[in-house]
Amino acid sequence: MSRSPLTATRAFWQTRIRKRPLVLSHAINSRCNMKCSFCEYWKQNGPEMTLQEITGLLDEAKDFGIMIYNAWTTEPLLREDLSQILLHARELGIVTFLITNGLLLEKRAEELKDLDYLSVSVDGINSYREIRGVDFKTKILPGIIKAKRYMKNPILMNCVLSGRNLDDIEELILLAAELGVSIAFEPMYEFSGIADEVWKNMGIRDVEKYHRTVDMIVEMKKEGYPIINSYTYLKMVRDMNTDFRCHAGELILNVTADGTIEHCRVQNEALGNVKDGLEKVWESSREKRKQIPLNCHRCLFFGYVENSLLYDMNLEVMRHYKWM
Repeated sequence: MSRSPLTATRAFWQTRIRKRPLVLSHAINSRCNMKCSFCEYWKQNGPEMTLQEITGLLDEAKDFGIMIYNAWTTEPLLREDLSQILLHARELGIVTFLITNGLLLEKRAEELKDLDYLSVSVDGINSYREIRGVDFKTKILPGIIKAKRYMKNPILMNCVLSGRNLDDIEELILLAAELGVSIAFEPMYEFSGIADEVWKNMGIRDVEKYHRTVDMIVEMKKEGYPIINSYTYLKMVRDMNTDFRCHAGELILNVTADGTIEHCRVQNEALGNVKDGLEKVWESSREKRKQIPLNCHRCLFFGYVENSLLYDMNLEVMRHYKWM
């Protein structure tokens, strides 16, 4: 998304003056073709909005001032009508994002010609099979390479730092540079509801090694490698510092696969349903949205943190956060 003065003015008007969200973050389906041990989403497999309901949601989102449509979870490429949804959003003038695990990317890359930004979850190279159960070089990498032919903007590889992939990070950054794609990092968030044994295996437990790895990421960013995170955020990640004011609930409208509107992906408190109307739900939940962050321990998801810091006019983040 261009950071032109006009775009910035529109974003300021939407978020600061109208006090409405900038992003529609939509769990576009409830099915997945991976069964990662650290994820709960693939277990849901519940109702999904129809194509007509989604296009109607996009129409309403446009009227509400939404500028960005983020299609994600559980695995968007499992929707046969995905290209129709993306095209409809583009025709409305909404910037489109897609987050995928990449398993179907080689097969469906050509259908993403109406997509503005693509993010592929890549948690390692050699460690990828252990983390996600498939081989990265044969199952995921070919899709990224093929998708590059259809994308006008850089593809993003999003890497979640865990106890299993710290030895892979330097090689992953080098690969991003070689491919001509961007890369982002965020630490693993230990959701409740997942077995303790999983976090014992996947969680960050070797703190010194973790610190060295994040320090290396910072140095490689300084050297010009395509790491999109700001230095402010990377320092927070290194220190596991969540001392920031979270604006996720003000900037992002979260809609689940069945049309429920929630506060955020961590605080899954229902605010209403899209059938009630976006404006009605947004206005009626104003006080609730103010209270929820007060009782939150906060996460370090880069999309929430970096954009919250941007909202607070952090100059370093404005300068060095490179996504869009």
